[in-house]
Amino acid sequence: MILEVADIRIQPGRQAEFDAAIQLGLNTVIAKAKGFSGFKVNKGIESPERYVLMIWWATLENHTVDFRQSPAFADWRAIVGPFFAQPPVVEHFELLAKSE
Repeated sequence: MILEVADIRIQPGRQAEFDAAIQLGLNTVIAKAKGFSGFKVNKGIESPERYVLMIWWATLENHTVDFRQSPAFADWRAIVGPFFAQPPVVEHFELLAKSE
């Protein structure tokens, strides 16, 4: 299992719109992607324009190839992209340890 972490910064004052848009994009586009296994979104308290999006994928290639190189990626960016203040910083992680 691969964890994608996207650090997203949106334009000030657009949190309510973005809250709805990211949920729409996750449920209608990302959730249908090959290898998708789940997501979690957290929004900043001290930095209300900052969001941390976590998506679990079966393999790294499910995100980097199957999704990113598909028409669905353009659909996703059309929904959430207009809110970005800058391009998101995206990294991938493997699980090392977790609590029971």
